[in-house]
Amino acid sequence: MASVNAPRGMRDFLPSDKNRRERVLSIIRDRYRAHGFDEIETPVMEEYSRLHAGIGGDNEKLAFNVLRRGLTPEKVAAAADDQAGLTDLGLRYDLTVPLSRFYASNRGSLPGVFRSIQIAPVWRAERPQKGRYRQFVQCDIDIIGDATARAEVELLAASLDVFDALGLTGAVIRVNDRRALDAMLDVFGFDPDERPGVLITIDKLDKIGPEGVAAELRERGASAAAVDAFEAFLGRDRAEPDGFGERQIRAALPEGVPDDVVAHLVGIGEAVGAASLEFDPFLVRGMGYYTGTIFEVAHPSVSYSLGGGGRYDGMIGRFLGQEVPAVGFSIGFERVVDLVEIAEGEAAEAVVLVHDKDVPLPELLHAKAALVAEGKRVRLEQRPKNLKNLLAQAEADGYAAFAALRAGQALADLELKPLG
Repeated sequence: MASVNAPRGMRDFLPSDKNRRERVLSIIRDRYRAHGFDEIETPVMEEYSRLHAGIGGDNEKLAFNVLRRGLTPEKVAAAADDQAGLTDLGLRYDLTVPLSRFYASNRGSLPGVFRSIQIAPVWRAERPQKGRYRQFVQCDIDIIGDATARAEVELLAASLDVFDALGLTGAVIRVNDRRALDAMLDVFGFDPDERPGVLITIDKLDKIGPEGVAAELRERGASAAAVDAFEAFLGRDRAEPDGFGERQIRAALPEGVPDDVVAHLVGIGEAVGAASLEFDPFLVRGMGYYTGTIFEVAHPSVSYSLGGGGRYDGMIGRFLGQEVPAVGFSIGFERVVDLVEIAEGEAAEAVVLVHDKDVPLPELLHAKAALVAEGKRVRLEQRPKNLKNLLAQAEADGYAAFAALRAGQALADLELKPLG
């Protein structure tokens, strides 16, 4: 018998799950809109050449590609080694590449500084495992056209507001700057051509520790003197307390990092509030298109990040032919939704109208319409032999009350009773 399960790495959502997800999404959407961001929508597919233009990092390897229309099995077999010849479209693997194309296509209709919201599914050919799916929702906000620190400050302030509204108090945003990372690697003496691999290893610092990072860098064949200098820096005594002021940031970096980069970071901390930020000189973020400030959200309840982003000033120029500053922030919705406790306000307005089999249809619809007019959400159910099971299922689906309707019963006599 053929499988009736959803494709691996993709999921069905029952009504109660879908209701919960939509309520969390509505909070995210409402708070971002309150901060002046406007929602857009882009197609689920983009051209193959755009998705594989070298701006999507490792995600390009995980793209689901769509075969060209009209291809026969013989043509597919003959061109098996030519992906570009087989495909002309692909499912989006993130929302940043589509946004960049969207802005290049619609710039004339958009404000000079454009603040966008995109909330939509994306697809990656991941190896399915706990917390990692092939289809998942991203919640992105981006500011295009503002090269100043104001853009970062707006993103961070709006996102911290979202986490507070979701009840995830205590969220801290870890911040770094790719320019600081580049300067640090230059100070230690890493060659430019080996830096991409060096950053991949540095990104593992939280997992394998300083000794593990140094060992892996040596295994990679990185410059020995640079590795020694980096290892000595990791092993230094840190007398300065944690924080996000100029003193703390400079103490966390080697001498030689440009003053303007430090001043940029300090300005963000002063505007957003140092208590909500943490400077992390070894935060890398895997995407190669980041050009400046980068950030990730940490929460004390979990060991993984709940979102992140950064500045990607070079990407839109690939489509537009001229440089346009841009910075974005993405909430990891699939990680966040399971942590959020939703208030039961909506459930209180959800009613199951249980009716006897002989209730005439006009009476039934009249009773339902009266409840709907009161602002209730109403589900009709014919009375079964076992009412208890029906009500238990309704409660699991998010309903909070029920009413029993008999034939000829006056609406004034319709009594709402709580479930549970």
